[in-house]
Amino acid sequence: MRRPLLVVDGDSFAHRAYHALPKSIRRAGGRPGNALVGFTNMLLRFWEWERPRTVLVAWDRLDVPTYRHTAFPAYQSGRVFDDELLEQLDLLPAVVASAGFAVAKEPGYEADDFLGAAVAFEEAGGGTTLVATSDRDAFQLASERTTILQPVRGEAPTRVDPDGVRERYRVEPAQVPDFIALRGDPSDRIPGARGIGEKRAAELLAQYGSLEAMLDAGRFEAEADTLRLFRKLATVDRSAPLPPLPDVEPDWTAAAVHVRELGLEGQARRFEEAAASWS
Repeated sequence: MRRPLLVVDGDSFAHRAYHALPKSIRRAGGRPGNALVGFTNMLLRFWEWERPRTVLVAWDRLDVPTYRHTAFPAYQSGRVFDDELLEQLDLLPAVVASAGFAVAKEPGYEADDFLGAAVAFEEAGGGTTLVATSDRDAFQLASERTTILQPVRGEAPTRVDPDGVRERYRVEPAQVPDFIALRGDPSDRIPGARGIGEKRAAELLAQYGSLEAMLDAGRFEAEADTLRLFRKLATVDRSAPLPPLPDVEPDWTAAAVHVRELGLEGQARRFEEAAASWS
């Protein structure tokens, strides 16, 4: 039976690692290392838990705006990242690549778009996908062939399938962009429809089936164009460009060499242990 493709939201887990681990974790030369350590530990754990056919790690391009930022200037406004986090974000894609895994990071796209494109690619080929992210926008990707892995501190991730989406939001996975457009998303600075919260958004979608059907029925007439824009912002672009995704076995030895050059001796030893135990 074909093993699943594992797709990882790199920024989500790097941010999580940076804020969870002490900033006293340093590389040689006193450079920051906590996000690098936390992220590589996560990568090793996910491989051990899931044994996927390969891994794709997707990244945002923080230096180039996407169509979302152009269409709605308030989108993700006010986000400020520490310089020490940005330094490590720049290093992490090469760490991933050193293990033989695929990396997606292109101007004009967010990590979420690559997650969606990878799911579309794998499902079209009859495969299954595991999407590791803490971003619930990814719930729109859940299907019979795609499961969302939500991190839980100190434990294996929670697995969210279509039933899990229904349990959490009372909507279908395909309705998640409409749900976000109505409810809003504070983390992305999407305000949503005036006076509509999570419960009411789910009720309206149960009644009408879609945001477009509500607008056709005359609901939210004054906000129609804005809500359509919010739905577009919340919808992943499944046509985002992907690198090749052949089956691979990780080269933990090469990853050990790479992180040792970055001054992470402890992580180099962890990769070497993985190479020895999983060879």
